[in-house]
Amino acid sequence: MATMPDIDHDKAAKFLWQVAGDVATALHGALSFIGDRLGLFKAMASAGPMTVEELARKTRLDRRYLQEWLGAMTAAQYIEYDPATRRYRLPPEHAFVVADETSPFFVGGFLEIVVPLVGQAPKLLRAFRNGKGVPQRAYPAETFEAIERSSAAWYRHKLVQEWLPTMPDVVEKLRAGGAYADVGCGSGRAAITVAKAFPEACISGFDNHAGSIARARKNARAEGLGRRVTFEARDAKRMPKGRFDLVSTFDVVHDAVDPVGLMTTIRRALAPGGTYLMLETNAAPNVEGNVNPIGKFLYSVSTLYCMTQSLAANGAGLGAAMGEPKARELAEKAGFGRFHRLPIEDPFSVLYELKA
Repeated sequence: MATMPDIDHDKAAKFLWQVAGDVATALHGALSFIGDRLGLFKAMASAGPMTVEELARKTRLDRRYLQEWLGAMTAAQYIEYDPATRRYRLPPEHAFVVADETSPFFVGGFLEIVVPLVGQAPKLLRAFRNGKGVPQRAYPAETFEAIERSSAAWYRHKLVQEWLPTMPDVVEKLRAGGAYADVGCGSGRAAITVAKAFPEACISGFDNHAGSIARARKNARAEGLGRRVTFEARDAKRMPKGRFDLVSTFDVVHDAVDPVGLMTTIRRALAPGGTYLMLETNAAPNVEGNVNPIGKFLYSVSTLYCMTQSLAANGAGLGAAMGEPKARELAEKAGFGRFHRLPIEDPFSVLYELKA
């Protein structure tokens, strides 16, 4: 008969509460998704303290569901509740994070992506057994809208103001009418931002996901840039050679089916003296260096999307937490002679400047 190992009951009890908290957080993520999609955070951001009935009238949503939703948000300390007046309030500091699309702290895209990614978990049961994956086409449209919204703050607040100025030669070329391509451009926000900042530059975006290219073209038209920015649904390997002064990828390489092939194509697409700007996650190259909330997020989102959609196409499946040593290795294999980490301090992202 097997004997039970000695158990530290205090440690077990502490871990029990940790797991209970994680389960509650996972379920609360679904309610945050609902709050974002139904505009509840936005409705409360502009209203001050309000009762359940007032929120129901403002949003035209069911009172009973709102009461339970408000209870969850209060328990999670997203929302404040005054029992004397029976009113709920979204503090302005919290609204800055969950309701203001223009805020540098906005996380609405991350709230939106919870349900589309968690919904793939049943499909991953098979992938864990056969080593294959869930293809990109299996993900609902909200996935790609969420990706656009989660990265929008980068382009609105950092790309032109902080990132590009660390490469003065690139800025000079763009001002003089240079050519820029964003590879894996998604919904086109980076290309659109650069086009607005550098009206003389020639701007292109490439992505093999047709739905994202359709969104990119729509976004460009909405900004009045329909003729100034071109978006093409094509594999990056079909990019023109020797043309671009700047090529960028934003959280693309770790998703790629063939990362070395992608980066080799980018090197060949650069004009003489051109620059490749590569953004990747700010992760340590080993698991012990990622024992923190960001690491928890990266490994989870990688399993549910980044790694699995690459493996589904028989790809490398690098995963989101590949780290700087892997990035350097890929750059060397792709034929880049210069690899420089830019002096950007960001808890989530790192940027590398590569030249042939």
